[in-house]
Amino acid sequence: MSSAYKKQKEEFVSGMTGSTVTHINLVSCAALISVFLYHTVQARISTGKTLPLSWLVLVVPLLLSMTVFANAPVLLDCLLVIPVVALLCLPRKDASTPLPSRADTPAQDSIQAVTPLPALTTYRAHMMLMTILAILAVDFPIFPRNLAKCESFGVSLMDLGVGSFVFSQGVVSAIPVLKNPAYLASPFLPKLFATTKKVLPILALGLLRVVLVKGTEYPEHESEYGTHWNFFITMALLPLLEVFLHPIMLRVPLSLLAVLVALTQQMNLSVFGSQRFALTAERVSLFSANKEGIISLPGYLAIHTFGLSTGTLILPPSPSYFRRFQRRFSETGSFGLGEQRSYTRRKNANAAMELFSYTVLWWTCMGLVRGLKIDGKEGVSRRVVNLSYVMWIAAFNTSFILGYLLLDMYFYPEPSKFKKRDADHSGAVVTYKAPVAPALLDAINKNALVVFLLANVVTGIINLTMSTMYASTGSAMLVLGLYSFSMCAVAWTFRRTRLLAF
Repeated sequence: MSSAYKKQKEEFVSGMTGSTVTHINLVSCAALISVFLYHTVQARISTGKTLPLSWLVLVVPLLLSMTVFANAPVLLDCLLVIPVVALLCLPRKDASTPLPSRADTPAQDSIQAVTPLPALTTYRAHMMLMTILAILAVDFPIFPRNLAKCESFGVSLMDLGVGSFVFSQGVVSAIPVLKNPAYLASPFLPKLFATTKKVLPILALGLLRVVLVKGTEYPEHESEYGTHWNFFITMALLPLLEVFLHPIMLRVPLSLLAVLVALTQQMNLSVFGSQRFALTAERVSLFSANKEGIISLPGYLAIHTFGLSTGTLILPPSPSYFRRFQRRFSETGSFGLGEQRSYTRRKNANAAMELFSYTVLWWTCMGLVRGLKIDGKEGVSRRVVNLSYVMWIAAFNTSFILGYLLLDMYFYPEPSKFKKRDADHSGAVVTYKAPVAPALLDAINKNALVVFLLANVVTGIINLTMSTMYASTGSAMLVLGLYSFSMCAVAWTFRRTRLLAF
């Protein structure tokens, strides 16, 4: 790659000011509607679960939303809704309703079990798809510049993707805490050492990326994280920082803890001058060379904690599970949960109500932060991860997890109270069809890290072998289409095997 083209490429992705929150939300709605369409097709038409159909329904709309229809998201959303409405007019393939059954007795879930949540699988897989599509699409002119990462302030689709990745990691970080809440009070140093061993592969990937980028003179945006820092390093350090919060997590509501971490980050930016340093200081030392990555780290920890809080609501059978543990520990100092409760299935309705409450709360908080200019008049900043950015990420991701959960509840409804009452009188047990995530999204989620790493490698190869910045619309869509299908094909091929487990 010539130095002239490298400079032009860096300028191509620099100096962006972004779009609006409304625009980003409308672009992202294609993900929710595509899942709605997929489940509707599966419920009304005998199609089978094939890769081409899944890619067409679940992936192509995402690609179109950030390219051809990026500046007309409402049009794309309407075009996706039309077949949904048409198909809903048809009868379901299986028109039967859940009936009482004496033969099938649902197994009792242990209160400590963290059972799979299809809505979370769908959310994480779609977030991954948006990420791997955007990292290549941004190099083509078909990808609008207002969706590329903002230089210092502003909102964009790619800014949203970075924070959502961290939020998603926080959600699944709740699993060990829910399976064994006493883990929070385990000895600090052994726990820190064990966590360090787990994140070493991610840290190694971050360092390897630094070597490869510098060695190949690959175009890079230095103000994104710094000279040597990158997103892999941030993701590796967050679980380590979480360990320092464990003693507090025993006693303080996790949502409140997340807000406190976010406020601490904003105080550091505004009162102690970290924001000014990150935006204006010269890169004269190792610290200042990586100022963005270092200074933004506490903000990403806040996002991680928001995700962790959400995970404790949606992963256990009841959203009150972790709160009951905290209350029990506060009252008695015991790690037990008191009286054990049995659940025949997850309380999705209760989780949806709590998610809705937090959705309203986080969007309101973001509105107040921006309206009162608590973090300054400049606006949202991914570069320093200010309070507005943290609240935006929390509000958006809570909203979309809620959306996926509501879709599951719509397509896989629980038996009504009347059927339960009739079953009680007859001595039968009501059974119902459990929610399932789309097969392709389940495959992507199972090997998300492998798909992400492969996508980064393929993106690099494509950029080194063609001048993406000057590609025509037709050429760009062809490359992006083949690229997205190939990534899905890899995930589909290994859908029954977990290739890496970190």
